[in-house]
Amino acid sequence: MRLNASSGSPSLLDENGNSEPCATSAPAVTERWNESRTNAFRLVASFFCFMLEKYYNLTYIIISLVFLSPFLGYVSSALLNNYLHHKLGQRVIAIICGSCHTAAYIIIALHPPYIVLVLAFILAGFGNGVADAAWNAWVGNLYNSSELLGFLHAFYGVGGVASPLIVTALITKANLEWYAFYYIMIGLASTETIALASAFRSSSGAEYRRIYKTNELEKEVSLTEALFRMPFAQVALGGWIVVFMLRVRHGEPFASGMSAVSFWLGITVGRAVLGFATPRIGVKLATALYIGAAGSLELIFWLVPQFYISAVAVSFQGFFMGPLFPNAILVAGKLLPRQHHVVVIGFAAAFGGCGAAVLPFLTGILAEAQGPKVLQPIVLALLAITLGIWFCFPSTSKMKE
Repeated sequence: MRLNASSGSPSLLDENGNSEPCATSAPAVTERWNESRTNAFRLVASFFCFMLEKYYNLTYIIISLVFLSPFLGYVSSALLNNYLHHKLGQRVIAIICGSCHTAAYIIIALHPPYIVLVLAFILAGFGNGVADAAWNAWVGNLYNSSELLGFLHAFYGVGGVASPLIVTALITKANLEWYAFYYIMIGLASTETIALASAFRSSSGAEYRRIYKTNELEKEVSLTEALFRMPFAQVALGGWIVVFMLRVRHGEPFASGMSAVSFWLGITVGRAVLGFATPRIGVKLATALYIGAAGSLELIFWLVPQFYISAVAVSFQGFFMGPLFPNAILVAGKLLPRQHHVVVIGFAAAFGGCGAAVLPFLTGILAEAQGPKVLQPIVLALLAITLGIWFCFPSTSKMKE
């Protein structure tokens, strides 16, 4: 080995004259999303994948406990994400993600017995888990990652807005059964598989290891280290908004349903818009302000017993809650080396899936005993806990991109 004097960054030359990065080499230049057609295509495919994810949550209102099953898929994907990326690369991840969605939706469209339906949702959860880890990590390492992550997660919100509108139309207007919705999903998931596989067709395991420098100089991060360095917290209680507006605010069924749509619309717009504001304010301060604003709106939602005020408050609450998870991904990107991102984001998605499944279930148990009014103090307490966790993060102002 010998020093490469002609290079602008410290590296070594092997016996064949090929450049090899040192363990202490400077970080690679951050890619821009539009610097090549491949990057632009990959970004669009990732956006489409996140828009697709939210659809399966709609069956929460059809089968009471099935929403617990995707969490098992998330946990399984978290355990396997790092291995799959290193050995198979993002092109196989793309195929796994889309194929899991397609297979799950085919099974659900056949409206099988309950236990088979639960297994199908585990499969869908696994597909979502590998997608969350892969595309959050990839987008998070692009230039202007705050804005791009905002748009990526805004497309997740688009799925949340579109789902109830489509399902309502199919059931109430077209007089179709609930599973007819999944005929549409099969077509979308098939498109997702083709688009992602085409976009990441050159991203093999060897290419992934080269980009993230996961060779003999850098060993695999342990799961324990990843978890303790990046403790995420995420809660999804949006499904209870309709019940609250119906039974506590005494709204009409259609208007109460639209309040849930306005919540997801707020999340979508918030992620797209505030992604531009966050880097200008500073990610840590901006996120604290967003949590504080969401908490204030939660108080209005709770204490002012007027339907329309509550509907407006929940919409703006979604606006400020929208950027929380993308900002957590952004902080992970700044605090951890790139080769750790897939592991950390994979477990973040698993914990988020746990919150999205278990917490609404526990809220339902409390609501059964005390009524839907228990939703508001629970959400307020969770926002306070989230703010406390957020202040435990170290400052990112001095971290290198």
